Amino acid sequence: MRKFKTESKKLLDLMINSIYTNREIFLRELISNASDAVDKLYFRSLTDKDVQLGKDELAIRVSFDKDARTVTVSDNGIGMTKDELDKNLGTIAHSDSMAFKADNAEAQGDDVDIIGQFGVGFYSAFMVAKKVRVVSRAFGSDEAWAWESDGVEGYTIEPAEREGHGTDVILTLKDNTANSDGTGESYDTFLSEYGLRSLIKRYSNYVRYPVQMEVSKTREKPKPEDAGDDYQPEYESYTELDTINSMIPIWKRGKSEVTDEEYNEFYKTDFHDFADPARTFSIHAEGALSYDALLFIPSRAPYDLYSKDFKKGLALYSSNVLIMEKCEELLPDHYNFVRGVVDSQDLTLNISRETLQHNSQLRAIAKKVEKKITSELKKMRDNDREEYERFFENFGRGLEYGIYTSYGMLKDELGELLLFYSAKQQKLVTLDEYLEAAPADQKAIYYAAGESIDRLAKMPIVKTVLGKGYDVLLCTKDVDEFCFQAMMTYGPEPELDAEDKPVEGTGPKELKNVASGDLDLASEEEKKEAEEAAKENEALFAAMKEALGDAVEKVAVSSRLTDAPACITAAGPVSLEMERILSQAPDGQDVKSQRVLELNVKHPVFEALRAAQETGDADKVKLYADILYNQALLVEGMPLEDPVAYANAVTKLMA
Repeated sequence: MRKFKTESKKLLDLMINSIYTNREIFLRELISNASDAVDKLYFRSLTDKDVQLGKDELAIRVSFDKDARTVTVSDNGIGMTKDELDKNLGTIAHSDSMAFKADNAEAQGDDVDIIGQFGVGFYSAFMVAKKVRVVSRAFGSDEAWAWESDGVEGYTIEPAEREGHGTDVILTLKDNTANSDGTGESYDTFLSEYGLRSLIKRYSNYVRYPVQMEVSKTREKPKPEDAGDDYQPEYESYTELDTINSMIPIWKRGKSEVTDEEYNEFYKTDFHDFADPARTFSIHAEGALSYDALLFIPSRAPYDLYSKDFKKGLALYSSNVLIMEKCEELLPDHYNFVRGVVDSQDLTLNISRETLQHNSQLRAIAKKVEKKITSELKKMRDNDREEYERFFENFGRGLEYGIYTSYGMLKDELGELLLFYSAKQQKLVTLDEYLEAAPADQKAIYYAAGESIDRLAKMPIVKTVLGKGYDVLLCTKDVDEFCFQAMMTYGPEPELDAEDKPVEGTGPKELKNVASGDLDLASEEEKKEAEEAAKENEALFAAMKEALGDAVEKVAVSSRLTDAPACITAAGPVSLEMERILSQAPDGQDVKSQRVLELNVKHPVFEALRAAQETGDADKVKLYADILYNQALLVEGMPLEDPVAYANAVTKLMA
């Protein structure tokens, strides 16, 4: 027996027990090695006229023997001599494929695509096998040799028999184990047709050569000539050599070569959706970094999209071999709904190929993918508005959340994609469309946030803003308010005059909640009247503030009401809508807005208030203050602190 060197023994133990974490990828690695062996022979046929070989003659075969507990991966590729077996398999982390790639870099292209890089993939077999035997016969040689090892001490190389050129890797699987607590290891899934077919389809579906297996099938027996009218068809089982993998990735085929039905079927099969995607688009990049990407925008949101268990990411392939089912680094969080694949042979993978090294290549691809998604969404918005509105209903929350979590840094990229319901136009509009329809003198983008469009449309403050000739965006998603707070402003850069100074009235507009702060909609005359009313009724406002206590910051004259007697606004950074949403959060955050009770001094109710104050009826002032405050809360969709007290107050007023 040839002994592994001490360093090699340590490295082999590392291969088996540390580098690889998912034992089922052993089949991926062995098929990739077989593909490389076949590719090397095909390359030789292209460069050596004495080698007469057709690409359709090359294949990889997978088989299993349940009784012997063996799995075999065979190829009719270049094969190995005795010395090559010793060098390639006896030296851990020596990659003959890597050397081949380096020596023939200029000649590689569409016809040849070597996968191996590290020379360690073969040893993943020892995760499932207690013994590995490799029988190989080099192309053009009359001799075959067998390399065998238990992956512990060393290996043997002995003469063997093989009918033709190529290599057989025969794994004798480990025995199943069972512990007293019910746990244990089972390897039987690798000794079934279904188990092996599933692994081939999952990891090696797009290997460029046929991966074949003997598969079980059924067929109807011929009907006997003497069969009567009551004859029931009989069936028999048989086996047949089948090609399991698809070989040609759909993303590497030209768009003109693939039908929409084929794209849809690929999406539904590979990404487990029953509905066709809303959009399909691809990227084919060549140059310093070459890669192919096929991306899908789903037509519906998965049930767990907004749960903490949802995992974003694109399927990542390297030279048609699946590396990661969901590579999170390829998608930003705000595009977590996108499905698809990225395939590149230029990525720097880590030694196990189960994870990626974080590098500039990956970031460059991710940046291009994000840019392409944004571009396609804009096309959908402009060319198929109905479809885009359906998309936004499903995924718009994520776009807004992206602006909020980036503290507004993504507002230029994502702001153009947002849709909100226009109270004036009574349809969904973009922020740009809102600004295009706005009067020239409009100073801000006005919005109202709440639970439903119908309720918001009836709010007195919304009616007031509409009455001034300005539109109001009615926002009903829980993230709307937070998104606008993060954006702060939206719109094009200001126009410049001849002296390069901003032209007044141009530039980004502030986003203002109609229920927060000063909207600055009142005329100078209205402002003057409000100041006079506040001064004249200072004692009344002080009495009402005392009656309401800490429930409000102050009681003030409203310059925004026309029909309603009172309203609640928020003076600080926390709006009423933010308070409502945060109070409903699972952790029950106790965040309060700075509430202001605004009174309409032109409303008949205010006269009743003044009369009570003038007659010194403090109890009535308090009663009126409580009722007006709670009514204003109800209009805003806010919960009452004491509904029973409010009901009693209304009853007392009616009695």
